[in-house]
Amino acid sequence: MDLSIDRDSEQEARDCTPATLSSSSMALPVVEPKSMDYEEWQVQVRSLCGRYSPQGVNPMTFAGSIRPVRVWGCAAVLTSCNVLRVERTSCDARFDGKEHYYAMLYLGGRWTVSQNDRVEQLEAGDIGLMDSTRPVTYIVESRPGRWLSVHLPRRSVIAHLGFEPEGGLCRRGQTPATRLFFQLIQDAVDECGPTCASAQPYMQLAIYDLLGALFAIPHLPSISSRTDKLFKQICNIVRDRFADPDLSPSQVATEAGISLRYLQQLFSVRNSSYTRFIHSVRLDHAAGLLHRRALLNTGQPISQIAYVSGFCDYTHFARQFRRRFGHSPGAHGRDLTF
Repeated sequence: MDLSIDRDSEQEARDCTPATLSSSSMALPVVEPKSMDYEEWQVQVRSLCGRYSPQGVNPMTFAGSIRPVRVWGCAAVLTSCNVLRVERTSCDARFDGKEHYYAMLYLGGRWTVSQNDRVEQLEAGDIGLMDSTRPVTYIVESRPGRWLSVHLPRRSVIAHLGFEPEGGLCRRGQTPATRLFFQLIQDAVDECGPTCASAQPYMQLAIYDLLGALFAIPHLPSISSRTDKLFKQICNIVRDRFADPDLSPSQVATEAGISLRYLQQLFSVRNSSYTRFIHSVRLDHAAGLLHRRALLNTGQPISQIAYVSGFCDYTHFARQFRRRFGHSPGAHGRDLTF
């Protein structure tokens, strides 16, 4: 680990105080934790977040703090420090076995973040989605750095969104969804008392829905040709009408203005089929509804969920669901805890 003294370390140590942090433009309404020494901070990071290696600061001039908080029933960690670089390697991910996505709200400093071959430059007000199962590097360009990470189990995220988002995605603070997400988190940190307990399951759903709005990406390759554009149009028709159990490939082909044979070819060259694709869309939708059913304990009949997801035969639905997710529809979401 590089522990060389940065020429600005002493000033950063003075700047990275609770009073300064709480005056940030992106400050959250929390009582700042006490400043820690380097060893204590590193131990707490590994305890709360996993194996991460801070670099580029002398322990004698280190200043930082870390504190666990709750955000609408979800675990979260408020962190600050004046380190230059924080890294998580593939060995770290294998060693601690963390299975989370981290919704990272950047509150202070300027950052360069790298994960999954993406390199993003971020500042206060931006949001990132990081995958704990993949290596990641944070470089703090302007210190001190301050951020809040909301810890969301991977299985819960995937079950609710209906797809597996890639880590390393980032969104700027100017978008409506980003501002809503910040406000939702800001209102919850240390401000949500026992009277809010009944609202927590619904607010957790709002967190997941906003993550979907922020980080949903097309499952299709980038649009670079006429056939790709046409294929995207076909997939959008299916996504718009998947709840119709009678939607046939012939109807989709007619609406897209092509022949049935050409539609089948468009799926075939992508190693897929119309049936496989529409089943995937319907099962993803059903999984999201089942996750909501388990979280809110609504008791909604599973047969009704199957029907509104486009399945007219429950036995067929249950068979396809078990094949896709490895368990029955009734068991989906039972062990998805926050």
